[in-house]
Amino acid sequence: MALAEGACLNHISRESSDIRRLANFYKEIFGFEEIESPNFGFDVIWLNLPGSFAMHLIGRLPETKLPESPYSAASPIVDPSHLPRGHHICFSVSNFDSFLQSLKDKGIETFQRALPNGKVRQVFFFDPDGNGLEVASREAP
Repeated sequence: MALAEGACLNHISRESSDIRRLANFYKEIFGFEEIESPNFGFDVIWLNLPGSFAMHLIGRLPETKLPESPYSAASPIVDPSHLPRGHHICFSVSNFDSFLQSLKDKGIETFQRALPNGKVRQVFFFDPDGNGLEVASREAP
């Protein structure tokens, strides 16, 4: 039996040197809504994806010496074809084809594939800070 009962995803946090740019990206691409954020004494924007989960965007603290993003790591990965085996967040959408076209229209570089059974299509890409994203089609019944 698991130690945690009733576990579910509460939020994901992303550190960024430009939290406003990142917030605008997630609002435009996925429909996140900006919600009230507590005053922690540092820059933070809280977003909510209705019916799903929250994302907390946190102003970068350079003193931590953590890589700012995958792009700033020693060996940056900028090719989305590497994302299926790398760190990423996955969203499912019901309008996969039009969503994919919108990414192309915005000039966002993508990598596409499908699960071996062909029922779920996937597209991989990066957010403006280089965080890996996947969007999957909803499986046909």
